[in-house]
Amino acid sequence: MTTDGHRPSDAPVPTPGRRSVPEPGTVTVTVTFAGTYRSRQAVVEVRGPLPTALLGAVTAPADPGPPEVIVGTGPTDGAPGSPDSLRLTGRATVPPDLVGPLADQLTRPPAPAPAPYAPHTPYALHGAATTGSLETFAATPLQRDVLTDALIHPDHHVEQLSWRWHGPLDTDRFTAAWQSVFDRETVLRAAFVWDPHPQVTVHRHIAPEVVRHPHGTFSGRAALMEHERGRGFDLRRPGLLRAALLDGAPPGTPGNPPPTYVLLTYHRALLDHWSVHTLLREFYRAYCADGLLPGGERRPDLRDYVRWLEAQDPSAARDFWSREAARPAVCMPRAASGAVTGRSGTGRTRVRLTPDNAVRLAEWAARRGITESVAVHAVWAMLLHRASDAGAEPARVRFGVTVSGRGIFLGDIERTPGPFAGPLPVSVEVDPRSTVSGLLRALRDCALDVSGYEWVAEGQIRDWLAREPATTDTPAPSDASGYSRESANSRESAKSGDSESSGHSESPWDSWGSWDSGAALTESLLVFEQRTHGHDGLGADLAARGVRVDAPDISPARTPVPISIVVHHDDQGGLVLTSVHDRARLDDARAGALLAHSAQLLRELPETEGQPVTVAELLDGLPGMDPPRLHERPGAPSGPSGVLTTLRAAAGPRAGTACLVITPGTPAFWLTALIHGTTGAHAVVALHPTPYGTRSCVTEIRRYLRTADGHGPLVLAGLSGAGAQACDIALRLAEDGGTPPPVVLAGGGADAVGALAHAIESALRRTQAGLDRHRGNSDALSAVCADERQEAAMAEPSPANNADDEAKLRFQEALEKKTRAT
Repeated sequence: MTTDGHRPSDAPVPTPGRRSVPEPGTVTVTVTFAGTYRSRQAVVEVRGPLPTALLGAVTAPADPGPPEVIVGTGPTDGAPGSPDSLRLTGRATVPPDLVGPLADQLTRPPAPAPAPYAPHTPYALHGAATTGSLETFAATPLQRDVLTDALIHPDHHVEQLSWRWHGPLDTDRFTAAWQSVFDRETVLRAAFVWDPHPQVTVHRHIAPEVVRHPHGTFSGRAALMEHERGRGFDLRRPGLLRAALLDGAPPGTPGNPPPTYVLLTYHRALLDHWSVHTLLREFYRAYCADGLLPGGERRPDLRDYVRWLEAQDPSAARDFWSREAARPAVCMPRAASGAVTGRSGTGRTRVRLTPDNAVRLAEWAARRGITESVAVHAVWAMLLHRASDAGAEPARVRFGVTVSGRGIFLGDIERTPGPFAGPLPVSVEVDPRSTVSGLLRALRDCALDVSGYEWVAEGQIRDWLAREPATTDTPAPSDASGYSRESANSRESAKSGDSESSGHSESPWDSWGSWDSGAALTESLLVFEQRTHGHDGLGADLAARGVRVDAPDISPARTPVPISIVVHHDDQGGLVLTSVHDRARLDDARAGALLAHSAQLLRELPETEGQPVTVAELLDGLPGMDPPRLHERPGAPSGPSGVLTTLRAAAGPRAGTACLVITPGTPAFWLTALIHGTTGAHAVVALHPTPYGTRSCVTEIRRYLRTADGHGPLVLAGLSGAGAQACDIALRLAEDGGTPPPVVLAGGGADAVGALAHAIESALRRTQAGLDRHRGNSDALSAVCADERQEAAMAEPSPANNADDEAKLRFQEALEKKTRAT
């Protein structure tokens, strides 16, 4: 084990064929259902250590009528000297409407005990304790957007900063310095809870996770970055920023002393790029002061920002975006139905403008009264128009831009870390016959218009437009993110049409109300990271300790859009453009060409000064290429949304399906570990009740079972907190008859994933055995009925002897015998 509680990179990964066995400290609950629809009861099986206080609460009399509880207790399995935990292997019969909350309560992890504060001890997040919650408040609209997408795509919104540390690195001082920053900044001690809407909870104390890997643990910095990205975050636990160190070659290696690679991994639900640089400057100050920062908590902080948001009147912003929505825009053309890229995952490509080119661009932009970011916007708008096949005709294009979110009247917001930077949609008409100067002026004005609404989130815009009378006749129901969402039928109607569209296809904004709450409003995103202040003159203090640090390099997070372009200045003065694209939706070559063409146009823009160069003339200098086409997501469900996703196909017919109910805050590594750790040939699918709702989940499961080839038994499963939704879905699946599928939960132990995998396999085996028994009984019953039908046919009187009483009696006896057998 590493110091962070995870297996090192060379540790063996569980392979299929090895049965998972739960550890003694894990609680598992299996819920099965018995009886008919009107007299149904739920049977709860509990295995694992259960606090005696919770056992008393569960078995306490209830009104009306206590549940029947049959519990077998064994020896204490808790820690030595801890008599408050009993090993249970028992069953309880409870009403169906109580079973979900009961299962969640039984598997809920116990609250961590307070730990002494030791600032110089290198804590790891999963091994450290927190000391209570300081305050809980509502998540911001931007955070709700991020959480909604991260719930469905856990690999999104995980960003990284890395740099080289030259000279000695004292791990204790490094950790103590970060501890001082954590103590000062409430955002670093924050996590999320759902009640049922997302809320931010701030803990009083949390120890930072700092892990130092010896040389050779990973093949290089890229491997370490990939490892940390793959771990993801549990959004329900504080500490959504962690540090990993990778030592260079050992002493004695020829050449200069090798540097240590430093990697910060963080989640954009709590921190943006500017915030992490602010925290990094604080860290350097603390490191140079022997790990201590003067002063107390920073104010203002995220709590003050939330209060400021609540005081804003959204009327002007709502009017602005309603006008913007009335303007149709072109989209990227779609690939033919069924066409695939043959790739998956995230593609990252970089190009760089030399310092000379970057300086020329900045000086040219300043003389024209625009910023470098406006120049980037103009280049992207021209490329989108070119890709749309609009030809020489004017057309409006739309794309997202990330705004800082700090252009508000809140004191010291510039130095306040938090999740403020977010995407907003902009649109502009591109006329190939007009001048580049005219396009630049239009985008400058657009940026000024949007700057007044930097505090607005895309989810708010979707919500406002979904409520417009022109888009829907009735108010759309609210989902778990707090945003309205239209019915599945309206979404299907809005999305119907040809599978391949031309470059003149209408933008998704043409029917804003048909968008799902988690959908992006644009197909591309531009991020221009502003220059940061480095270590604010602390270079001399670091040098006094023999330390020199490079400027951090950003590895951008993946976003919900098919492609995003992130632009930043490096420490040599160059301008770096990084594309991050969904390889399943956009071909690697097309994404690379878009990035290369962007860099070429940025180099050529300063050459247009003093000349009335048109958009068409500037684009004519680019090499020819096939227009990029967006592909459908592979494996996307046929339903109106991403409610159900296939994670692993069954290895054979009738192998069964484990349906994982994903709740808010489910860590990314959980799905990966469960897929690798579970055995058997059954399929594994992921179900997302939030934000789509229980009814959509039931519809998607039924559709999946109809299309699956001999699907076999079904088991719903999840971690603690998914019980209420999973049991509700199971009961609704049997509304039209039949028996609800079993539900399995795990939690409260160090190996919840392994325990859940073991419980899933047990439930699938028992369910399959029950199906086999039912099938055998049905076959026997069919045989009996066939015999009785033959006997009845032989005993049935002919029309000629219809009046024969003896024949009538024999016929009646045969029917009664058949009825009894049935």
